[in-house]
Amino acid sequence: MFIETEGTPNPATLKFLPGREVMPAGTADFPSADAAGTSPLAQALFALPGVSRVFLGADFITVTKDWDSDWQMLRPQVLGAIMDHFMAGRPVVEGALGSDGDEIEVAEEDREIVAQIRELIDTRVRPAVAMDGGDIVFQHFTDGIVHLRLQGACSGCPSSRATLKHGIENMLKHYVPEVVAVQAVE
Repeated sequence: MFIETEGTPNPATLKFLPGREVMPAGTADFPSADAAGTSPLAQALFALPGVSRVFLGADFITVTKDWDSDWQMLRPQVLGAIMDHFMAGRPVVEGALGSDGDEIEVAEEDREIVAQIRELIDTRVRPAVAMDGGDIVFQHFTDGIVHLRLQGACSGCPSSRATLKHGIENMLKHYVPEVVAVQAVE
């Protein structure tokens, strides 16, 4: 098994491509070891000293290290854990994951606006941030403000504020005049 490794705009995060499907549908973000209970793969990665976050995408895994760890030491351990997991045939996630935001309540007067926002995020934003090992998920729209949750390499990335304000916010304002701002939520 050959696993490619790519850097991301977040220096604390690397993207690992195992050359096979990781998540058959959706994504899974594990911001801590305590949150990794449903994923044997995330549990194995959190067992490594220095791993602080794990994100699972369609065909990639992003791993964020703590600031005290060095990728030169941690990267081979992460590669080994991913290889061992897939070679053993263990599931990536056991059971069902929580909703990624599909069940959000929307005020009747905002339904059309929210549909436009979600369409733009799903077709233009998410594919671009997935290339960098992350994801951006729509949370809600209130008083002209779009609230988004950053996951994977995007969470804690030094350039995420610029991406939100100069990229996503400008695009949404252009196509959806009702949008006045974009904010990240934790």
